[in-house]
Amino acid sequence: MDDISSLITIPHLSKSKYLAGLQCSKRLYLEVHHPELATPPDLVTQMVLDRGTEIGIHARRVFPGGVLIDAGPRQREEALARTASVMADLTVPAVFEGAFQHEGVWVRVDILERISEPQTNRPAWRLIEVKSSSRVKDVHLNDVAIQSAVVQGAGIPLSAMCIMRINTDYVYEGGDVDWRQLFVMEDVTGAVQDRLRDVPNHVAAMKIVLQAHVPPEVEPGRHCHTPYECPFWKHCTHGKPDRWIYYLPGSKEVAERLAERGISTIDEIPADEPLSFPQQRIKDNTEWISPRLGSALRSIRYPVHHVDFETVMLSIPRFPFTRPYQAIPVQWSNHIEVEPGRLIHHQFLHVEPTDPRKRWAEALIESLGQEGTICVYSPYEEAMIRQLVEAFPEFHSAFEPILRRLCDLHQLIKEHYYHPLFKGSYSIKSVLPAIAPSLGYGDLAIRSGAQAAAEYYRMVFVETDWVEQAAIRSSLLEYCSRDTLALVELRRVLQRKVEEHHSLRSKGLKQGIDEKTSSGGYSGTG
Repeated sequence: MDDISSLITIPHLSKSKYLAGLQCSKRLYLEVHHPELATPPDLVTQMVLDRGTEIGIHARRVFPGGVLIDAGPRQREEALARTASVMADLTVPAVFEGAFQHEGVWVRVDILERISEPQTNRPAWRLIEVKSSSRVKDVHLNDVAIQSAVVQGAGIPLSAMCIMRINTDYVYEGGDVDWRQLFVMEDVTGAVQDRLRDVPNHVAAMKIVLQAHVPPEVEPGRHCHTPYECPFWKHCTHGKPDRWIYYLPGSKEVAERLAERGISTIDEIPADEPLSFPQQRIKDNTEWISPRLGSALRSIRYPVHHVDFETVMLSIPRFPFTRPYQAIPVQWSNHIEVEPGRLIHHQFLHVEPTDPRKRWAEALIESLGQEGTICVYSPYEEAMIRQLVEAFPEFHSAFEPILRRLCDLHQLIKEHYYHPLFKGSYSIKSVLPAIAPSLGYGDLAIRSGAQAAAEYYRMVFVETDWVEQAAIRSSLLEYCSRDTLALVELRRVLQRKVEEHHSLRSKGLKQGIDEKTSSGGYSGTG
């Protein structure tokens, strides 16, 4: 990076800023000069960050005798001096969070392991980046590349660059976690070497961006979501029209291709443009009902169960014979319409730091009984039941007939109904406010499954205040109950819409309804 040494002094780049700059030069500028414009991380995002920190700490267990450079992020000179001192001590086998600086770029390295070069037997180091993911991603290689460039630029010889990730094949058998089995070490030296050549040019370009008085002009697009959701998305898309072309669902390549042709809104898409079924629905912007919706709803039998599961995925398994990131069911809700208009509610939430699966399954089997359709809103519930039966074969005979009673309302709606307010999404968080606005999630403390998982983990494994634990428990029960009550209302609304359309047809009315549309259904202006 010698060609950038003459540039004007500007704020230091870090590896996170470097990765931001690779994603978008405007994001880099805003992160450095206007961080207040970013959307703060929500609870789920913060949980992911915290999990990464936790995994990094546990990874150090694989390198006994390693020394942590514990100087804080604002203590740069102290961190640099402490790193140099520890590395000079030949008895230290590894350095954790070592600090390095070169050409105005600052990095902290998860692990530097002291090794000998196999060819020359000279002392060298292996750079190891720890990731909480289960596979190596493209962004990880860029992460290691900028670290390697700085470390080698600072005069430290590197024999290898590696990524240490979670091994999802590891089966925890109880007792102490086998940390060497939990982690997998992947040598990415070759892939990183290919990227090292580009680092000086990238850094030089980023420094030029940061010297400007205004952010670069970059239109929002596909890059805003890859490799991570940009925290400036709301800022950069403020004022975009409701029918902006990038709100087209599905692959953003389609929206990008249309935008390159000068098409800025969904309404401007040419009639001959090939679109997927959901994309065509959002372009048509009309309510649509399949003529087969009525028969699909009539196949549902009383007592009608409306079921939703919540799960937690632990990066470090805590229950015997489970794997990292295995989905563990911890909660369910079941609203049962015993007969038209009469509801009863059953629910279950495991609140102890113990394996919940057997108690969860036994309570669910009892609640579902032996009769009636079981309405869910994704294939997830079926997958969870099958996974549980695989782990506990004694439940096979009870769950096999239950699986035959499942009815996925998500698939039913995708095949037979569309409302313009869905905006191309069939998520229950999009469908519900469109056709049953009285049952939204805005009044709840927990508003998504990911947030529920994060709060469950906090309640069971982190929080010690029993008052706060009770508050989280109440919020979890409210959220899961709302999900299944929503299924009840969705089914009722769909039934009313079928009846209304049949009534209009029987009276010979056509108010906004075109029969036998090209898609085989009935559509209205919505």
